[in-house]
Amino acid sequence: MKTNYVMIDMENVKPDNLNLLDRDLFKVFLFVGKNQTKLPIAIVKAVQQLGPRAQYVEISGTGHNALDFHIAFYIGRIAATDKDAFFHIISNDTGFDPLIDHLKQEHVFADRVAKIDEIPALIQLKMASKPLSERMSFVKERMLKPNASRPRTRKTLSSHIAAMLLKAVSDEDISNIIDGLFKDGWIRENGKRIVYSDESR
Repeated sequence: MKTNYVMIDMENVKPDNLNLLDRDLFKVFLFVGKNQTKLPIAIVKAVQQLGPRAQYVEISGTGHNALDFHIAFYIGRIAATDKDAFFHIISNDTGFDPLIDHLKQEHVFADRVAKIDEIPALIQLKMASKPLSERMSFVKERMLKPNASRPRTRKTLSSHIAAMLLKAVSDEDISNIIDGLFKDGWIRENGKRIVYSDESR
């Protein structure tokens, strides 16, 4: 499973739900500006709760985009050694978007969201506890995206769905999702090969 590195621009946002990141798949970096000499006690307590999976990065200088450059440096350094890393920049600053586009061109997984609860991995984890119909819709939506993987056996489809939901569901839940996809006609079997309804017969 990919490690999700969460880079929080503390000059731009004040996260109030760091507790959502209290899972082994997240590592958190809080980038703090040189002039930010005080932090809300709630944030400090939340960071302490995360233990060694969270750390502050204090910016040593001031100036336009100084913090942004630090985030870019940390992403580059981590990406050089962790090829499966997924980076999430938490900021309202759209100036990060060209960096995100370049990282994607270099096959580095990255995004920018304004709030912690918009991190895709958290959405996937939340979806794992939703009713069957919502989980089925989520699976369809993900697999209808351009260049999405289309597993051709029930075994590989099971593994694919488990990965979509970050292995937060039981084997029985996955089996129910697949059975539901068969029942509503979105997938069918041709011999032992799975065929999708939007594919030519």
